[in-house]
Amino acid sequence: MGRIFLSAGHGGFENGVRDPGTIAGGTTEAQEMIRIRDLVVSELRSRGFQVIVVPDDLSQTQTIDWINAHSQFGDIALEIQTGGSSNPSIRGVTAFYIAGNSQRKKDAESLLLSLLQQVPQLPNRGAKPDTETGLGSLIFTRWIAIPSLYMELGFLTNPTDRALIQSRRRDIAIGITNGLITWLNNGAISPIPTVPPGTPVYGSIGININGRRYGENGILVNGNAFIPIDLVDKLGLNLSQISNRVRRLRYNNIVYIRAIDLRNLGISVTWDNPNRSVVLRSNIRPYNSQMDQIMGNGLTTEVQLIMFIKTHDSDLINTVPQIAKLYREEASIEGVNHDIAFCQMCLETHFLQFGGILKPEQNNFGGLGSLGGASESASFPTAEIGIRAHIQHLKAYASHEPLVQDIVDPRFEFVTRGIAPYLQQLSGRWSDDPTYGDQILALVRRLYELSGLL
Repeated sequence: MGRIFLSAGHGGFENGVRDPGTIAGGTTEAQEMIRIRDLVVSELRSRGFQVIVVPDDLSQTQTIDWINAHSQFGDIALEIQTGGSSNPSIRGVTAFYIAGNSQRKKDAESLLLSLLQQVPQLPNRGAKPDTETGLGSLIFTRWIAIPSLYMELGFLTNPTDRALIQSRRRDIAIGITNGLITWLNNGAISPIPTVPPGTPVYGSIGININGRRYGENGILVNGNAFIPIDLVDKLGLNLSQISNRVRRLRYNNIVYIRAIDLRNLGISVTWDNPNRSVVLRSNIRPYNSQMDQIMGNGLTTEVQLIMFIKTHDSDLINTVPQIAKLYREEASIEGVNHDIAFCQMCLETHFLQFGGILKPEQNNFGGLGSLGGASESASFPTAEIGIRAHIQHLKAYASHEPLVQDIVDPRFEFVTRGIAPYLQQLSGRWSDDPTYGDQILALVRRLYELSGLL
């Protein structure tokens, strides 16, 4: 049985300050959602289900990365929030799903039904595709690797909805719990579902691998592309390593795997709508290298790095306006992949929001430690020197080559040279988080997707 990831909307740090969400009637969205979330957790655990609580101090993008780093095949994720409007008469509950996915729409409708059976006083605004939101899409439904839904439990700005949220917390929690259990059971993993040969159920789709049309077709199942299992070898994957990580289906005596599940294994998966084809890329680099190799050349331009920061906050790049230029220059001098260094900076500084143990005035963009015994992490006189120290520290871990510039990294000489040439090898070394390298790699993939390189 899979696990349930549960996130209470808002409460984390956005733009360097804690985001309470909607504020109305002497309370905040974060407070109310955390209270309901905790009741759902208690109810699920009392029924023997494994539920994982997303930390409340994470920003929106950090929440996505945290779930992707800790989830596995068979899990599901839900975020609960409230609506807010300048019109206090607007009310009701909505479940949002990724547009075009008929199965996720059914899951959203089922979740809504379970909630409204417990609290019928909440008006039903329906299950809606995320394209109907003001943003045009929701990263919680699109960027998370496992099936996910986003639920608005009424409008905090409406007095009636707010009263129900505060007075019927347990009923709301029971309704959500019932819906999550139904959703999880509907998505329970069976070994390999079988469809009788010749049954005309699934439509045929094309497959494009590394720019070339593959000779065999895939199938489209509930809006998801499935590809023949034989492609695993052509993509350079080890079948024994993916046996429990991807969804399989047997159709017309051929075993297919869900293409989107391969993203966690380093395969780019996109959809070519005009040609009705799934597009797979097993190596985005123009040379024989790996995406997680620290030494090497980055692929992105200065503008693409700036836009990556702006996708999280349009103004934060102005706090260090030369940061993209400096990372490209300093990394090039030492032969370090500037894409990896820049994404590590985004992870360590929360996309320049800081808010943790690092302070902007320290110019410490890599989370570098000072010499033993110091009460604070390292500080540098300028952004340029701080970035240079970060690049030097990466080179210390990834290479035996000498530095080109004078040492400014206070702990360079204490690193065992060349012990971590790949990102995953920084886990447990640069950070005690065992998923540290995977989190950086996830950001690199996102950078390349947003830059049109993946």
